[in-house]
Amino acid sequence: MSRTELHAPETPATRFLRQHGIAYSNHPYVYEEHGGTAVSARELNVSEHAVIKTLIMEDESAAPLIVLMHGDRKVSTKELARQTGRKRIEPCRPEVANRHTGFLVGGTSPFGTRKKMPVFLERTILEIPLIYINGGRRGYLVGIHPHDILRVLQPTLVDAAL
Repeated sequence: MSRTELHAPETPATRFLRQHGIAYSNHPYVYEEHGGTAVSARELNVSEHAVIKTLIMEDESAAPLIVLMHGDRKVSTKELARQTGRKRIEPCRPEVANRHTGFLVGGTSPFGTRKKMPVFLERTILEIPLIYINGGRRGYLVGIHPHDILRVLQPTLVDAAL
């Protein structure tokens, strides 16, 4: 499929962004299974550091939470648990993450999720003028200003990047 055949889908995430008056740009690309942010950054010709991954995790009582992290970094779950006052945090199984968000893993957006969950944002994301984050479908990112996340999702800022 060529880039010109790709189009921007309507998703719960894009509806959420429009309802909250957030300007965004559409960035569809050819999705590769298990390609992650390296593939989307390559396809969009942007830094992987500016591609933000949406990770669905859970704490010791299986309460879900969203972690927004740079594409080229990993999350220190031990440090995240410490900073958020939890005993432990670990990634959700894909099928559990799908149930919490309403999105397929690989297409998970922090916007328009099925369930309201606490959001944790890696603090250094705010230093980037324009970020690329999943728009609610595999092979589709939206470009937004990171400070818009502060306004609409009211995340807790953390320093948990590895």
